[in-house]
Order: sequence, then structure tokens, then C-alpha cells
Amino acid sequence: MNTVPCLPVRAFVALGSNLSDPEAQVNQAFNELGALPATRLIAQSSLYRSAPWGYSEQPDFINAVAEIETRLEPRQLLEMLLDIEHCFGRVREFLNAPRVLDLDLLLYNGLIHHEHGLTLPHPRMHERAFVLLPLSEIAPGCIIPGHGRATDHLAACAGQELQRLPQIRSSDKTLLRAAG
Repeated sequence: MNTVPCLPVRAFVALGSNLSDPEAQVNQAFNELGALPATRLIAQSSLYRSAPWGYSEQPDFINAVAEIETRLEPRQLLEMLLDIEHCFGRVREFLNAPRVLDLDLLLYNGLIHHEHGLTLPHPRMHERAFVLLPLSEIAPGCIIPGHGRATDHLAACAGQELQRLPQIRSSDKTLLRAAG
């Protein structure tokens, strides 16, 4: 039975895309996270470009991390993340396939949990620079339960290239739309 926690909890979600204007997909996904019921977007990282994992014959990814405050239970939140992916057109063709949007629940209020389809913390997050760097940007003291501080794992990811994308200010977006 799903229940709503009395008090909101802090959770982190990884966002990634490498199809159909990935920067726009990730930015729109931030908006969708903030629109979830009983949920508020607290922080969003910069966007980062990273090489694909597993299957390399695909475009680079745009990655980011969001911090949310939610009253949703972990399974409810995961199901809503999957619904957002589906609405964006996510198709799961094969492991590590190109995708319009990927949303991974990384952390949920320090919970260590495993059930079919849901493991918290995300089991490989401490091995991936494209998660650790944006997470550390918005939550520098973040602890990954069972692994320690997120920033302590960055050195082990030194060979993983990651490029922080320049941020466009709101006034710049207005100018770009007017020029277009």
C-alpha cells in the first residue's frame, strides 16, 4: 500500500538525454519534475555533456541532476518518473540504447532499499562522473548511503570525460527567441 509521508523528504534524480535536442529535453524534464504532485524542485545542476556508456555507437549525452522535496513514496516517485519518460517518447530497445529522456531515482532521504525494479541508492551512481559531478554541484556534502561522500568518488572517475555546458541566462533566452 502506498502512503504519503507526513513530512516532505529530499530526493535526487539524474536526468539524461541524447536524442531530439537533448538540452531542451533535459530542461523540460526539470519543469516536469517540479510539476509532480506533492513535489517541489529545490535545485537543478548545470548541464553536462558526456560520452555514452555501454553502447558507444550513439550521440553524446546531456546529463544533469535535480534535487526535489517530495511527499511521494519511493515507488510512487519512480512510477511517475517512468511516466514522464514515456510521455517524452522513451523507448527501451536494448540496454544503454539512445534515449529521448532517462530519469533515474538516485537517492531518497538516505534510504537503503531494494525491491524488484527499485534499488536505493542507485547502484552505480558512485561510479559515474556524469552523476557525481552534477550532484556535487548542487549538494556538495551529499552522502551516498553505504558509500560515503559523493565528492570522494570523483577521483575514481577521473578518466570519464565530462564537459560542463555554458548556462544561458533568462535574458539571453529572450534575446535568442527574438533573434530566431
